[in-house]
Amino acid sequence: MIAFFARLFRSTLIAARAVRRNLLRSALTVLGITIGIAAVVTVTALAGGARESVGSQVSSLGANLIIIFPRATQRSGARGETSTSKLSERDVKPLVRESTSIAAAAPQLRIASTVVYEGENADADVVGTRLEYLEIKNWKLVRGTPWTREGENTAENVIILGAEVNKNLFGPADSVGRWVRIGRATFQVVGVLEPKGTTPFGENQDKIALIPITTMRGSLVKGRADRVTSIILSATGRETSARAKKQAEEILRQRHRIEDGGEDDFVVRSQADLERLGDVIFGALTALLIAVAGVSLVVGGIGVMNIMLVSVTERTREIGIRMAIGAREGDILVQFLIEAVVLTLLGGLVGTALGWGLIAGLRAALEWDMSLSPAALAIALVTSTLIGLTFGFFPARRAARMDPMTALRQE
Repeated sequence: MIAFFARLFRSTLIAARAVRRNLLRSALTVLGITIGIAAVVTVTALAGGARESVGSQVSSLGANLIIIFPRATQRSGARGETSTSKLSERDVKPLVRESTSIAAAAPQLRIASTVVYEGENADADVVGTRLEYLEIKNWKLVRGTPWTREGENTAENVIILGAEVNKNLFGPADSVGRWVRIGRATFQVVGVLEPKGTTPFGENQDKIALIPITTMRGSLVKGRADRVTSIILSATGRETSARAKKQAEEILRQRHRIEDGGEDDFVVRSQADLERLGDVIFGALTALLIAVAGVSLVVGGIGVMNIMLVSVTERTREIGIRMAIGAREGDILVQFLIEAVVLTLLGGLVGTALGWGLIAGLRAALEWDMSLSPAALAIALVTSTLIGLTFGFFPARRAARMDPMTALRQE
């Protein structure tokens, strides 16, 4: 065993000297490996950061959130015609009352409008809803308080502003107690929501204004009876989210008198669905990008094989001399294999360092939680070693099988 490690150490020294004698050629040889490893390391970190960022955006939507949207369906007996969904505020209470896995529900009646304060105005998604909305969305107020249940029932003209809407209208000033205008209706600001940023779909959650849905129907949206844009639900827990979604579908099918096999006039989407969709998308993108980086590694490996064949040809006489003084076939094989591995490991280390720099730059630019994980580092080094062994084997085998007499005659 000691003799084996001694031979291995000597072969490593010979390989290191060979690399040092041709620094420029060695650097150009491992360039493909460097780029490939840097790409793999960076893509791995980027995918992890993107997944974490999207995960936090999905979490910001609410606690165990489920959303129900209306959907137009084929009208029975009328070819080519559709019927309008019957999703209404009257569906909200039964969803909680008749289920075991739904904790809370709130209607949403949404319009795009402009909120005006004196000479300032801000575009906003104005949402008419109920107090449960804040609980489901897990949304805190940084100023003021929510409206009261009494105010909700009596259609008080009160409003809660999103962070960006509040900033555009009032800047750093305190807005609570001020009056703003939407259309011809005026509303007193009772609270300001904490910032939440964008959703995974690019929707700015801070460009929002909340008012009681009773006020919305009386002041801004008339003639829609009790129809709603959507209904949001909160499951009792993460583990009950799938059951809550199924129960919501069953309750709505029963309330809307949809027969077995009939088409639903609503669509139910859960937070878990969004998370799974994100995992699938990022998994596919990561695999694609790593495959592209893998092409660079293969090209780099071919470059290593090519330069090792050149090295074997140049050092034919050296190989013959070593064999003549007692070097065995295995010694020559190990020598050239180690030289190939040294080249690819150098490329791997430089590529990892380059990847670390790229990760630091992307982390600062994108403000994502990205880092060079120990697993990515280990994968980079193992991959470099395997490339050296794989693409260095043929040249090393060719060197080891040379005829000593023929090699010694080589000038």
